[in-house]
Amino acid sequence: MNETASPSRPPISHAAWWRAATIVCLLVMAFATATGVSMYEQFTAQINQLQGKLQNIAQIKYIAVLLDEQQAAALLVTLDPQDNALQIQRLNSVSEGREDTMQLWALPANGKPRSLGILASAGKTLRLAANEKSLLDVQQLAISVESKGGIAENAAPRLPYLFKGAVVQKAL
Repeated sequence: MNETASPSRPPISHAAWWRAATIVCLLVMAFATATGVSMYEQFTAQINQLQGKLQNIAQIKYIAVLLDEQQAAALLVTLDPQDNALQIQRLNSVSEGREDTMQLWALPANGKPRSLGILASAGKTLRLAANEKSLLDVQQLAISVESKGGIAENAAPRLPYLFKGAVVQKAL
């Protein structure tokens, strides 16, 4: 028999294959780690940005809708404790006369009415300085029509009230 000598190849080394597989696995792990760190940084930056936006959004804690005699909404009153201001929005077209002033009153459960301020603006919205303590024991808000300039804090409002509504404390 004539045997032709086949060229002999060196045996495939398993060590070289494992070495290549290890290098590929290390590259995949490095890429995955870099991707994970990058995503973590992006999510952290996004959370910080959203927390900043959330702090700038008004956190309304107290709400009152003041109604007229026909039980139609006349004023929307909200309190943002971070801003220490009452935001008052007129929902109808009623305005005071030339010699009159609208005055906002806090009506506690038991006690006499306290003046929260005069509605001096003829616009649709206005702000009055107030803190959370000014509405703490208050069940209702009311608007009275007073002589030009309003009345002293210790005096009682002119009755009947023009608008009146319950104060609702909203959970933040």
